[in-house]
Amino acid sequence: MATIDLAPFFEERYSEIGAYLSFLQNVEDAAREGAPRFRGTNAPITTEQKKILNSSLYLQLYNLVEATVLRCLEAVVTAVEEAERLPNELSRELRTEWVRSVARTHNDLGPEKRLKAALDMCEQLLQQMPVKGFKIEPGGGGNWDDSSIEKMCERVGCGLTISPTVIQAAKRHIRDDMGALKLVKARRNGLAHGSLSFVDCSDGVTVAELKGIASAVGDYLREAVGCFVSFVEVEITKEDTVIAS
Repeated sequence: MATIDLAPFFEERYSEIGAYLSFLQNVEDAAREGAPRFRGTNAPITTEQKKILNSSLYLQLYNLVEATVLRCLEAVVTAVEEAERLPNELSRELRTEWVRSVARTHNDLGPEKRLKAALDMCEQLLQQMPVKGFKIEPGGGGNWDDSSIEKMCERVGCGLTISPTVIQAAKRHIRDDMGALKLVKARRNGLAHGSLSFVDCSDGVTVAELKGIASAVGDYLREAVGCFVSFVEVEITKEDTVIAS
């Protein structure tokens, strides 16, 4: 089944975040008794180095967000193809994504290539061929947060239902008037594009705060994954389901 690895994939990736947070906590605990040092050397771990280590968590969290979203979209496409759905059996939202992909409507093409893409789509329709070889284009690289996830779910027709406590934790302002996912996106982009240094990124940020951010992000993504699993299993792969609109 297309979604069989979604939850395990997410939990495996999220466990890496937990492992790194444990390391950061050990460093912070050791710092309370003086500058922590690696065994076998007198060289201390400096305050600057601790800040750099803390800042790296934002990169890891953003990687988790993007990887989770992309894996969910891949699962939707795989489910459609494995169920051998015809284009007219797709929901309006998924049919739109199929046309966008096969006809390459959002690509900058010359007249001949655009004509070929249109003919390929017509051929599949005329031959009543099951949907194959299409992709849901995620778009907006580097900009995944709770708002963009909500828009993507609406775009593909996946009902996103997040529990009140989880949505509250995800959207509660932490720093710079931003919730957890938006803050992770902003800090990651600042680091990736060079507008924010690793030292400045986590200045004044404790491991406890990082744990809170990671928990809010993880809980939100976990419930989003559950929504995609239900969407695929109920709306796409169930044999007696008619999802055309």
